[in-house]
Amino acid sequence: MDTNFPKPPFDTPQQPVPGLTGAMKPKPDHGETSYRGSGRLNGKAAIITGGDSGIGRAVAIAFAREGADVLISYLNEHEDAEDTAKQVEASGRKCLLVPGDISAAAHCRRIIAQAAEAFGRIDILVNNAAHQMSFSSLDEISDDEWERTFAINISAMFYLVKAALPHMKPGASIINTASINADSPNPGLLPYATTKGAIQNFTAGLAQLLAEKGIRANAVAPGPIWTPLIPSTMPPDSVKSFGKQVPMQRPGQPVEVAPIYVMLASDEASYVSGATIAVTGGKPII
Repeated sequence: MDTNFPKPPFDTPQQPVPGLTGAMKPKPDHGETSYRGSGRLNGKAAIITGGDSGIGRAVAIAFAREGADVLISYLNEHEDAEDTAKQVEASGRKCLLVPGDISAAAHCRRIIAQAAEAFGRIDILVNNAAHQMSFSSLDEISDDEWERTFAINISAMFYLVKAALPHMKPGASIINTASINADSPNPGLLPYATTKGAIQNFTAGLAQLLAEKGIRANAVAPGPIWTPLIPSTMPPDSVKSFGKQVPMQRPGQPVEVAPIYVMLASDEASYVSGATIAVTGGKPII
């Protein structure tokens, strides 16, 4: 893998939420040309929310190349989702695309039902989809914005896990995307950062609750990662210098995060549950 990844300053256009991959400069690296699988997930079936782009796309590519079939849940970014599906199918695996808003409990249950029908099993649930917006003061945050952030970022995880459990057997894995913001909250991302702390606690409790079923739950805590969420939700100055604040002085690429999800999803991680794994470019989480 080429590790000579781009460093700021970046000159990428601002985008409307939730952002598209094709408009980004530089284009994120999801492992399209570099990720090589070794059969670590052969025969498994996975659900990835927010799997159309960013970390979710990189995880979908990695899972497929490791031998897993994948359902990709996404909001409405059809072009990005179809590009990801092509990558999955080019690896010889099934890919099911399910658009819709996971803030609705009924839609979360539909996602699970479609995966169970298509694959006959659910071995891996990756709760990765997230909503964030930047605010410079508390009074800029509306009640609706606060509630929507919680509905997408944490309530959906509850709905999805609850619906998936009857289809999961011992050895199954739940992986939740938290953030460095769970431990070092950015005040400009207050609603988002607050939900990420909730995700970390949800994961820790879930791991203890499900241990007797032989089902593991872990969290991944990325630092600054170069995804469409950045130019669509952050002010231009923050986007231009994005990633400069960590010791490696650059954002991570999605391909650099995906191997952690592979490890946590694999049978090799059979004694790893209740953990939060940081992928932060050298910035510690405490």
